Amino acid sequence: MAKKTVKKTAKKAAKTNKMVYAFGGGKADGNGKMKELLGGKGANLAEMAGQLKLPVPPGFTITTEVCTHYWNNKKTYPKTLKADVEANLKKVEKLTKKEFGSEKNPLLVSVRSGARASMPGMMETILNIGLTEKTIPGMIAKTQDERFVYDAYRRLIMMYSDVVMEKAAGIEPKDGEGIRKILDGMLGELKKKLGVTDDTQIPAEELKKLCVEFKKTVKKVLGKEFPDEPTEQLWGAIGAVFASWNGKRAIAYRNIENIPHDWGTAVNVQTMVFGNMGETSATGVAFTRNPGNGDSHFYGEYLINAQGEDVVAGIRTPSPMNKWSSNAHSAHLPTLEKTMPKVYKELDAIQKRLEKHFHDMLDIEFTIEHGTLWMLQCRVGKRNGTAAVQMALDMLKERLINKETAVLRVTPHQLGELLLPAIDPKAEAAVKPVAKGLPAGPGGASGKIVFNSDDAIKLQAAGENAILIREETNPEDIEGMRAAAGILTQRGGMTSHAALVARGWGKCCIVGCSELELNPAKKTVTMGGKTYKEGDFLTLNGTKGWVYDGALKMLEAGEGNKNLAAFLKLADSIRTMKVRANADTPEDAANARKFGAEGIGLFRIEHMFYGKNSDAPLFILRKMILAGNEIERQAAVNELFPYMKKSIKETIKAMAPYSVTIRLMDPPLHEFVPTLHAKQLELAKALGIDMKTFQDRAAGLHEVNPMMGHRGIRLGVTYPEITEMQSRAIFEAAAELIKEGIKAVPEVMIPLTCDVNEIVKQKAIIRRVYEEVVAKTKVKKMNFSVGTMIEIPRAAVLAYEVAGEADFFSFGTNDLTQMTFGFSRDDIGSFLPEYLKQGILQADPFQTLDQRGVGMLIEHAVAEGREAKPNLKIGICGEHGGDPESVEFCHREGFTYVSCSAFRVPIARLAAAQAAAKEALAKKSK
Repeated sequence: MAKKTVKKTAKKAAKTNKMVYAFGGGKADGNGKMKELLGGKGANLAEMAGQLKLPVPPGFTITTEVCTHYWNNKKTYPKTLKADVEANLKKVEKLTKKEFGSEKNPLLVSVRSGARASMPGMMETILNIGLTEKTIPGMIAKTQDERFVYDAYRRLIMMYSDVVMEKAAGIEPKDGEGIRKILDGMLGELKKKLGVTDDTQIPAEELKKLCVEFKKTVKKVLGKEFPDEPTEQLWGAIGAVFASWNGKRAIAYRNIENIPHDWGTAVNVQTMVFGNMGETSATGVAFTRNPGNGDSHFYGEYLINAQGEDVVAGIRTPSPMNKWSSNAHSAHLPTLEKTMPKVYKELDAIQKRLEKHFHDMLDIEFTIEHGTLWMLQCRVGKRNGTAAVQMALDMLKERLINKETAVLRVTPHQLGELLLPAIDPKAEAAVKPVAKGLPAGPGGASGKIVFNSDDAIKLQAAGENAILIREETNPEDIEGMRAAAGILTQRGGMTSHAALVARGWGKCCIVGCSELELNPAKKTVTMGGKTYKEGDFLTLNGTKGWVYDGALKMLEAGEGNKNLAAFLKLADSIRTMKVRANADTPEDAANARKFGAEGIGLFRIEHMFYGKNSDAPLFILRKMILAGNEIERQAAVNELFPYMKKSIKETIKAMAPYSVTIRLMDPPLHEFVPTLHAKQLELAKALGIDMKTFQDRAAGLHEVNPMMGHRGIRLGVTYPEITEMQSRAIFEAAAELIKEGIKAVPEVMIPLTCDVNEIVKQKAIIRRVYEEVVAKTKVKKMNFSVGTMIEIPRAAVLAYEVAGEADFFSFGTNDLTQMTFGFSRDDIGSFLPEYLKQGILQADPFQTLDQRGVGMLIEHAVAEGREAKPNLKIGICGEHGGDPESVEFCHREGFTYVSCSAFRVPIARLAAAQAAAKEALAKKSK
């Protein structure tokens, strides 16, 4: 027996007593490698402040372990946390020469989330903490700007009442009735009354009155006073961030992105710096390279006299950082490079240092306060598939990264984006766009218009494509955005919420389409002089930002991307495991070759009866199944032979010179009995029997559990003439191809094996037929092999015996999973969703290989098989062969190849390369 091994799927971070880590003033307690403890944001703030000595506003990070404690202990904190926070707040006060809660020289802070993995907009941020009626006079005296101070106060009231008082308290108002929407409405009414369009145009006195009205409204709607005490605000905000980890939208995002729910978030408390202090102040978001197309120039947007939330919210059209960031909507606006050349030069130098230091494209947030630059954040930037591939190849050429890292820089999902549908150029050239926006997400999408997330979800459930149109998306739209085929927004720039999320998902998305005239209440939108209603069709070109009327013709996935072939060539140079395709026709084989398949790992003979032109062979197969004796059956077998030989020959030819694994017939017999009376009569006549006899024979084929019944190798054992006919078709097809000068490498696969003696009996037939064909055709030698599909647990357990007679193993993980779990893959819909929801299972075992159970059987079978036969060829041909996580498992277990559907071959090639790259990098690091 092979040695039993248990692999741990997750490694928990080591516990530490330290709960708060300070940064600022050129020093930091933590560093960039501490993402598990400090979260991505906190770790990178520490790295920027400490290692790189960048201008980072001082602050501190409360660790992810505190979040775990908070949720495991009824939303309470460790006993010493309060004292630790107070001590670190004192450090910030010393560095800033300000005092939290001071009436004369107040320190204001922001409180932000920061998980290990980026979750843009999914958790909470509260700005201007510490601003109260008592500290306002001191702020006015320090800034000499009353309007700015009251604008900051109204922002605090709006954010705090929404995030802390409403959401964290678990209040779930009806749509349109939340406190934030009510306060937004009051702000909008004030602007309307004053005849202004921008918040910055509201006078100080009016803002002061508005703050009073805001606080009255908060008390009336939420039944509690807005807290006007700095420490209460701080702890309320910290609690709200921890609470937001398990908010509805955060959970939904983690489910979509497969982020573990037990990671928790860190909390970052940081000194406020202000981009809304006049024309010499600004705030912005930038990327060290273009996240939309991978261009290597510095790219970003900024707003003069604004806070960070204004850039992301898309309230005003942001200005470009430089000429490389300019687009149709912002070309007329001044760049930061021209407006503040000294600051831009400093920022440009910093972004170059950051990219060189982190060896990746980074997303950075910055604030300029009275001409002084402050770095608020840096993190690995989200990018779409086109950009990811471009950046990986460029950074490899620039020697910023090695080839293993380059391959790991593109996720299988991102590579899949390059295989996404696109609009047919001919169809696109024939029409004009009805509107233009900013190209925020790749590819093309065509579908029916919807105006809210619920309708997008419903349309997806009905099997239809939705185009979700919103004024601007917000985190509450997360599930609808995921369900939609494409997203179109009226407002927002390339760093807006919709753009960031869509880019991370590779979702077709157009933002900032200001030509839209939306009427969400009536569910209509007007553009290009035409009004569209819910259910009308639109087509989006997310690569160009163009919107078209109607449903345009779409191209097949993957056509025309210049970098795809180069990147996959790079991946192929690293991987050690072959990638084959599951293909049942010559057309499938040709497609598989186009996607880079190195052979066929599963050719299912009986699938020739499912496609076009299958009426004649299907009728003959039915005659064979319903034959009442050996003579009738042999006649049907002989009649079926030429069809089978033709199909096999054409497929081997299409895949030459690669191997083709041909699985002997495995049809559940009952599925091939006709149900239509006319077809039954026709078949009875062909068999020369009456309907009573026909019905008796059909009834005899009925099985209580046909998936475990008379199929696979059992068919060949009971009717050896069927195995003989299939073997003859395979070898004659191969012999004819060899005579034509075409390399033919057939691999005969015996399905559903449970005992080595089945293989012994079937191999005797196969070998005899081979010798007869060689003698008949005078072909000197044929390169062929006989193996088995391991899909029954008993065969896996007895792999040592089986390998003695098999030239190869191919794991049929669909059935192996089904039989190991005792789940019927056709009937899991009634209970599996609940298993996943309750966490009983972490993933659908028919989508991602169950490594703990099924994987252990495979591991045992591989070890036993190779002990019996060291050079045993091993593959996988179940659907798991195209799942990246499962492919990595196969690499780790030393498989020769994986096989999957043709369209998943590029994904499997990348996954196999990434598995090899991880292994290589791990060896280098030792």
